[in-house]
Amino acid sequence: MQFNISTKGFTDIIDVTNKVSEIVKKSKVKEGICLVFVAHSTCAITTIEYEEGVIKDLKRALEVVAPMNTNYEHCKKWGDCNGYAHIRAALMKPCLTVPIENGKLVLGQWQNIVLIDFDNRKREREVIVKVIKQ
Repeated sequence: MQFNISTKGFTDIIDVTNKVSEIVKKSKVKEGICLVFVAHSTCAITTIEYEEGVIKDLKRALEVVAPMNTNYEHCKKWGDCNGYAHIRAALMKPCLTVPIENGKLVLGQWQNIVLIDFDNRKREREVIVKVIKQ
């Protein structure tokens, strides 16, 4: 299954836990794994505590690792000036696997599944969710 999500870009962090949980529930799989994937080279899927302080801290850390205002080779070649977005996405990865037990995602008490869009403009993104029975 899949769903679309509108993003703002510029390290937009969106909680998709409920949408993924709904897909798992509809699958009626009691034991297995859930694979969440975003097929875009400037996006990532991960888990974080979806809380304002953590979100600000993560954005600040990513700016240190791959700053937006650095002169990237990608920008020189393509002129779209989103080289930082590709670096961030490569470091954070486009795919996440979460166990399913008793028909529910196994997440830590404060963990949420988030999509992060690093691109430098608004986008419509497709998230693919595969539920695999054990």
